[in-house]
Amino acid sequence: MEEEGKQRCCCSCSKEDFFPEESFKSWGNYGRALMQTGARLRDRITTRSLDETELNQVKARSGHEMKRNLTWWDLIWFGIASVIGSGIFVLTGQEASQSSGPAVIISYVISGVSAMLSVLCYTEFAVEIPVAGGSFAYLRVELGDLVAFIAGGNILMEYVISGAAVARSWTSYFATLLNHHPNDFRILAPSLSPNYNQLDPLAVLITVLISLIPVFSVKGSSRFNYLFSILHIAVLLFIVIAGLTRAHPSNLSPFAPFGASGIFSSAAVLFFAYIGFDAVSTMAEETRHPPKDIPIGLVGSMAITTFFYCLLALTLSLMVPYQNIDPNAPFSVAFEQVGMGWAKYIVAFGALKGMTTVLLVASVGQARYMTHIARTHMAPPWLGKVHPKTGTPVNATVVMLVATAIIALFTDLGVLANLLSISTLFIFVLVALALLVRRYYVSGETAAAERNKMVVCLVVIVAAAVGMAGSWAAGRGWVGFAVTVPVWFLGTMGLWLGVAPAREPKKWGVPMVPWLPSASIGINMVLLGSIDRESFERFGVFTVVLLVYYVFFGLHASYDTAKAAEVAAAAPETRVEEGRAQVG
Repeated sequence: MEEEGKQRCCCSCSKEDFFPEESFKSWGNYGRALMQTGARLRDRITTRSLDETELNQVKARSGHEMKRNLTWWDLIWFGIASVIGSGIFVLTGQEASQSSGPAVIISYVISGVSAMLSVLCYTEFAVEIPVAGGSFAYLRVELGDLVAFIAGGNILMEYVISGAAVARSWTSYFATLLNHHPNDFRILAPSLSPNYNQLDPLAVLITVLISLIPVFSVKGSSRFNYLFSILHIAVLLFIVIAGLTRAHPSNLSPFAPFGASGIFSSAAVLFFAYIGFDAVSTMAEETRHPPKDIPIGLVGSMAITTFFYCLLALTLSLMVPYQNIDPNAPFSVAFEQVGMGWAKYIVAFGALKGMTTVLLVASVGQARYMTHIARTHMAPPWLGKVHPKTGTPVNATVVMLVATAIIALFTDLGVLANLLSISTLFIFVLVALALLVRRYYVSGETAAAERNKMVVCLVVIVAAAVGMAGSWAAGRGWVGFAVTVPVWFLGTMGLWLGVAPAREPKKWGVPMVPWLPSASIGINMVLLGSIDRESFERFGVFTVVLLVYYVFFGLHASYDTAKAAEVAAAAPETRVEEGRAQVG
């Protein structure tokens, strides 16, 4: 079956391409599979993938290799492009005027450090397991199929929704740049419901054009990206230089008018200006030298992004008093206030260009997530095929493009905005947790007593982090933190002093383990506590949908694939699933 899959054309669309597993050969087989759902679910939950499995057997199911032609230079620009979008042009003014004042600069530093913790966790995994699956592959190795599938499915939904939101914003900015109303290029369809009747064909067009670039070449996408990103950096430098010519140091006083609580409140919001770097980790399979390229690319792009965010925040704060900063179009209005109204067109162009590259990197990232999920057969394996000529996952890219374009065509931006962010933070928490498991537990090697101590410490860390999030959400910040932070500290200290490390990274590792990953769990949990209820409701509903799909399809397809690989491996002495060793 494996050889047949390799020979099959990437563009064919037969039943074998979507449901080649034994459980779907006939209705009788499917019925018997459903009757074994409980046992199969236990099997999937109690087994973990191995690094070598992800790097070899699973990757081979795409039929062809992705081309390894990306360097640290490419990754840095992909990282910058994935993060510096339109958010900087809105969030900075919103937080400076309403929450932190000129101290928004400190808020950017705090949120940048928080984002860097997640970047470090991703970097170790990406270096050790350089495959297209990103966090899905990392979680499969350390936390198992079910957790990985729920996380992967949610982040794909996040990519589609955020891509649609960015595409509709692109239309609005483009109209503004041409001195039109944001809705002028949209078509009103009165027969549809109010939140879905502003059809946006321009959003569909830009989504298609940008998403087709990575279909033909990821290296070509990289060239397009860093040329556009260099142009974007030039626009940002113009904003800084032109803005500083109208700087008034007196505008920095008072520096923190809303106090420390305002600074940290802004930091929680501004963290979302850093989201997007996880897409770069999905390109690890296409890098020439992962141990060198990935750390430089991921960490370097985050450092550059933080520097520019702080520089732009400082420039805005020097140009006008924080009370006069417009929360919706801060830079454009600031230039008008200092007599440089013409500069607003350059600002709008910068935002437009930023959104273009965000769409590009998101298209690359989401297709690679889907590709690796399909390689495990938790999604139809047709989506995991790599085209022999382009060396890119054409099927996954086109399917994700269609989903994004359909939502972008119909759905109002306000509806989309309420659905963002929670999945990304949820996965950041899981990746940091998985890294701690990776460092302190190796199946078949770690003693039961050490494993149990690790579990207790992790439960304490996560419980304390949940308590922090609850305190933040309830508005009891400092009082709740006075209790939960010491508990978090004790849990982390217990892991550091009381549990023997089980594994050291072979090529590149996060420093100060367990402290940095544990801090990442705590910070991301607090940020989850700042998200609106609607997002949690969406997360819950979509997770239920994912579980229904998994129980009726993904579970049986991945189970059959695992057992077929187990038979092929002919390893009767251990229960191995695609090279997986059973936990415990």
